Amino acid sequence: MYTELLHALPNVLGFSNFAAVVIGVIAGIVVGAMPGLSATMAISVLVPFTFGLDPLVALGLMAGIYNGAMYGGAIPSVLLRIPGTPAAVATTFDGYPMAQRGEGGYALQVAVVSSSIGGIASAFALMLLAPPLSKVTLLFGPSEVFWVAVFGLCSIIFLLGGNPVKGLLSACFGVFVSVVGADPIYGSDRYTFGFLELLDGISIVILLVGLYALPPVIDLLEVPLKTDTDTNRLGTEPIWRTLPRMMRFWKTWLRSAAIGIWIGILPGAGGSMAAFMSYNEARRSSKNPDDWGKGEPEGVAASETANNADTASALIPALTLGIPGTAVAAVMLGGLLVHGLQPGPMLFRNNPDVVFGFMWQFLFGAILLVLLGGSLATNSFARLLNLPRPLLGAVIIVLMLIGVYSINGRMFDVYLMLGFGAIGYLMDKLKFPLPPVVLGLILGGFAEENLRLALRIGRGDWSVLFANTVSQVLVLLTLAVIVGPIIKRRFFKKDEARG
Repeated sequence: MYTELLHALPNVLGFSNFAAVVIGVIAGIVVGAMPGLSATMAISVLVPFTFGLDPLVALGLMAGIYNGAMYGGAIPSVLLRIPGTPAAVATTFDGYPMAQRGEGGYALQVAVVSSSIGGIASAFALMLLAPPLSKVTLLFGPSEVFWVAVFGLCSIIFLLGGNPVKGLLSACFGVFVSVVGADPIYGSDRYTFGFLELLDGISIVILLVGLYALPPVIDLLEVPLKTDTDTNRLGTEPIWRTLPRMMRFWKTWLRSAAIGIWIGILPGAGGSMAAFMSYNEARRSSKNPDDWGKGEPEGVAASETANNADTASALIPALTLGIPGTAVAAVMLGGLLVHGLQPGPMLFRNNPDVVFGFMWQFLFGAILLVLLGGSLATNSFARLLNLPRPLLGAVIIVLMLIGVYSINGRMFDVYLMLGFGAIGYLMDKLKFPLPPVVLGLILGGFAEENLRLALRIGRGDWSVLFANTVSQVLVLLTLAVIVGPIIKRRFFKKDEARG
């Protein structure tokens, strides 16, 4: 299987595929540099425009945006103490104090080098761990695949944090959306409410754009960005001059990359947790912990390495099992489905050139961060903070409307997207998690199809779902994911009451 990984490399180095990664990285840095925007939103807006593109070109854009946005979030974190992305919160602790004492350029260069190192480590983890895991999953039958889908849903619901009831309701909404349309076996209508446009089901692109792209734009227009920082002059030196000063962070880079990869593989954890864990561990291991929070560049290195090491590693369970580790990974699964690529056990067998090429694109995207995000480019990207937010919001809304309308050339899809946007906005304000909705749509139909297939094989006998050891292990893991957080919360409340 690693031979196929090498065979995919020449195709990725083609002009269009490599250019897609370059464009994606630049676009990602731009998105990450604007507070309120995120990689999730950018990829959601991008997906409708990739219909006519080669799958590798589309995936290259997504990989580039993901890598670029995770670094781009450091720009406002350092200059304004406003996290550009949720994972960049820990970067503000030492990045902003560095900017206050005139070292904003150096802080951003530490961020871009650390981001690149974390991204490279994450890409190698994806290359090394995903192929053998995919071989194991190829042995799964319909009942095992059904339990994998259930496990994935439960993992997102109960491990995502916050209120499990809200997570469950979000997932149920996603599963409901997945069954809208014609029944795949009998052809009867399900929940179409008389609309012929719903016979083919609801496109995941419409759901992604509505849920993930519209609410952040509304927030962008609601909250003005006030800044008294001069982002036009950072005094950035050439990166080759500052690189030797950063070599003392090598232990932090290694430790933070390992933490980020581990957190990325865990469903529902995300880059924010990785950044905080890495920052705390690096501070604990530091010889001068009292300097942290006052402008210690090693703190920036720890945070940015970890939140970028979370990128490709989050796709390990996503590509092999169909279980995304982060919200961005969930959106990327939607991007795969748009191009006829079903995440899960058969992806590596049916589309090896695409999936392995995607891994190379993640690696190249991480390397390009240093070339495109360092030195003079950092000054240019920082000036994006001066753009009028209403203008930016209007441009994004226009792109969303054009992208959704271009799917089938009908206004019904636009109205549907706006409806999902309103639902997403309310869910965001009421603190309902959005990833379970996307995963419910992706895994709902997948679980239904395999459940019905398993029952047909077993002639209606439900015991076929528990007939072998793999299914039984998956059931136990699912129960552990459900029961574990409940027990933990009860013990936490008891300890809190005693205290």
